[in-house]
Amino acid sequence: MAIIPVSTLAALEEMLQNASCHLPHACLPVLLGDRTVGHLVPEFTPFVIESLQREPIAHLHVSARGLALATVSPAHLSASLRILAMRMRSAGLIPAWRNEEFAYYGADGHEYFRVERAAFRSLGVQSQAAHINGVAANGQLWVGRRSESKQIDPGKLDNLAAGGISAAETVVHCAIRELWEEAGIPEPIASGITPAGKLLISRPHPPHGIHHESLFIFDLELPNHLIPVNHDGEVSGFIQLDLAEAAARILADEFTTDAALVTADFILRRNRIA
Repeated sequence: MAIIPVSTLAALEEMLQNASCHLPHACLPVLLGDRTVGHLVPEFTPFVIESLQREPIAHLHVSARGLALATVSPAHLSASLRILAMRMRSAGLIPAWRNEEFAYYGADGHEYFRVERAAFRSLGVQSQAAHINGVAANGQLWVGRRSESKQIDPGKLDNLAAGGISAAETVVHCAIRELWEEAGIPEPIASGITPAGKLLISRPHPPHGIHHESLFIFDLELPNHLIPVNHDGEVSGFIQLDLAEAAARILADEFTTDAALVTADFILRRNRIA
């Protein structure tokens, strides 16, 4: 196995330390009670303010502090946010509409609202995703290459499987589902995933808004005979990389940002064990 230079490991460490970057000062906070749960980028703020002034939406109002969400039931708040999201979509501010909802959970684990997943970035609200490192019997990593038809990061390298956690879906269920859909890993093998931690990322993502997400990381050791095969058309193929090659490709910007962070975390964990 190739030795990874200390300078490369240091670069990966720095990447992880910078996973959450400072947001533009002009962002408008999205508030739920006394908590900031999201941010509107300056490109979206005028439309949202004008829209709510022209046609108010129950449980949403703009104050000097930001866009305030009322602390009402999840069902009522979700209904109001759906109206706002549809208005933003009609104005061309949410181009990658998915017809799938994410749920927002507070630090207490309570669900506060649900809304279209693409609107999470538009509102800068924290979503959740599961990422799985696929480990071959020889210690190399299985990585996928995203389909050229993907709306975000087409053609880039990705983890064995990864995906956003839909509303009412558990983290583990999401991981097992994505392993089957993206890599053809059957449930008896996929259920062997090992939790490996969590990363919090936050960064501007033009033109969609702010990508603010918790990445739940899993490792999965795959038997020799199993070759990943995509089922949902989102992955064009899979390759094996040793850790040194994976690190080099991360630093060459060949991975998606999220997959780069998850893979860097894996490489550093394995290097510490070694």
